[in-house]
Amino acid sequence: MERDPDNVTLRDEVKPLRSTRLSIHAPSSFNFWRTVYSHGWCVLAPFSCNVEAKTLQRVLTLADGNVVSCVLSAGSRRVDIVVQSHASLSDEHQREIANQLRTCLRLNEDFSGFHHEARRFPRYRWIATSNSGRMLRSPTVFEDVVKMICTTNSTWAPTTAPLNNLARVDVRRVDSDALAFPEAHTIAGASEKTLRTEIRAGYRAPYLLQLAQGAASGKLDLEEWRSSRATTEELFKKMLTVKGIGPYAAGNLLRLVGRYDYLALDSWVRSQYYALHHGGRKVKDSTIERHYEQYGTWRGLFFWLEMTRDWHDEKYR
Repeated sequence: MERDPDNVTLRDEVKPLRSTRLSIHAPSSFNFWRTVYSHGWCVLAPFSCNVEAKTLQRVLTLADGNVVSCVLSAGSRRVDIVVQSHASLSDEHQREIANQLRTCLRLNEDFSGFHHEARRFPRYRWIATSNSGRMLRSPTVFEDVVKMICTTNSTWAPTTAPLNNLARVDVRRVDSDALAFPEAHTIAGASEKTLRTEIRAGYRAPYLLQLAQGAASGKLDLEEWRSSRATTEELFKKMLTVKGIGPYAAGNLLRLVGRYDYLALDSWVRSQYYALHHGGRKVKDSTIERHYEQYGTWRGLFFWLEMTRDWHDEKYR
């Protein structure tokens, strides 16, 4: 494999692919498509989705460095997976693939308490009926944080380019279209110039570089956020210490680690709220916060699902 002088790995020869079929159990409270389509991650590499076929594709990097491409679809109380790989997959490989995808789809999390709460309110009973609530996330917190930094303070379309370009930092591929997400040590080894200009991260380049260096060195334990015993407020404050993460990004990241106390307000969700509750008239953020206080620690999830309910009736834009 050849590298250019700026640490960008050049294209490798693509080898023949093998297909393996797997399935993983899904609880009765799981809705595959509402999880996949829960927010924009489903269209950010190395995720992609087919709205018509209702499938999700994800490229995974395994512990031994193998890269595989998975196409997921809904089965009866299960998720069906077609895995494409260059190498033959051992039982251990298959278990690792299943575990990574369970993490992405939140299959090991219990949403019964949330659905019980939703049934108490007539306007939210559709949430329990449709088994909504799980939000798609990446296999690692590191990837979620990179994506959150890149998608904050920008309209949606321009944010996809840096994330798609990031794979150029370390080209690990299943085929010409299926590129893996770079690991922290790989981004940490790139130059700020590469991130700023070739990856098109712009002003976010130093934030991404510092984040990757901290994660790669072990000084920044991002993965601990998913199992932290800290209060939500304490975890929120810890997230804010990472350069590039502001209150909006932290509020969204909390949802991806299973904390729903914060609404994470931006211009888009504010406009949605104004239209749904005030005929388009603007109100203060404090008014929005008070509206959802009664939903306690689940308020951020009630808010997000209400703001995005119509997504499931139209193509993602």
